[in-house]
Amino acid sequence: MFHILLNNGGTITLIGCMAQFCFFGASETFECLLLTEMSYDRYVAICNPLRYTSIMTTGHCVKLVVFFWSVSFFMAFTDILTLSKLKFCGLNIMDHLFCDLVPLLDLYCSDKLPIKVHISLQSIPVLIIPSIIIVVSYVKIVRAILRIPSNISRQKAFSTCSSHLIVVSMFYLTIFSVYILPTHGSSVMNKILSLLYTVFTPLVNPIIYSLRNKDIKKAVQDTILKYV
Repeated sequence: MFHILLNNGGTITLIGCMAQFCFFGASETFECLLLTEMSYDRYVAICNPLRYTSIMTTGHCVKLVVFFWSVSFFMAFTDILTLSKLKFCGLNIMDHLFCDLVPLLDLYCSDKLPIKVHISLQSIPVLIIPSIIIVVSYVKIVRAILRIPSNISRQKAFSTCSSHLIVVSMFYLTIFSVYILPTHGSSVMNKILSLLYTVFTPLVNPIIYSLRNKDIKKAVQDTILKYV
């Protein structure tokens, strides 16, 4: 993607394009699952704090990471198998920054129904179910926080979820905009939305999460005051 951006365009082989889409799809699916697990982690920490260390053990987290990567690459591989059965037609010019699903489908001239059905079914375990788990987790978290009598304790509880909630909102809103409600005929908008969840969200992740650290906060404040 950086090569294409720096050279104002570029060429890629069909195999290279499929490989790029495979790794991109696997990483995207893994992030969906990981963000869902992080919401469950916050739920356990706030709603069942006494059982947190026994539930979210290191071994449990390692198993989940391995499971998520396995599921992610399996789903990406099934996408490639389904796409490989379709046929290209016309000029193979992709008006996009990388090999993504929507611009790839625009290059196919064969029946797109199989891949559309496949993607719709795949969105259930990758987007729909994780979204439901995240919403349910935060509904229960909010209920638990509102039952806390102390305002200071409530603020601390909310602050532990704020970073994750910001990242989830940015990531899932753009994902739904691109794949669930695609902006057909607006390649510029598709590019902007794609950059949001592939470049912008990973870029701001360290900033968002590190701002909860007191030392980082103090360093940022000192730097701002130095130049004000």
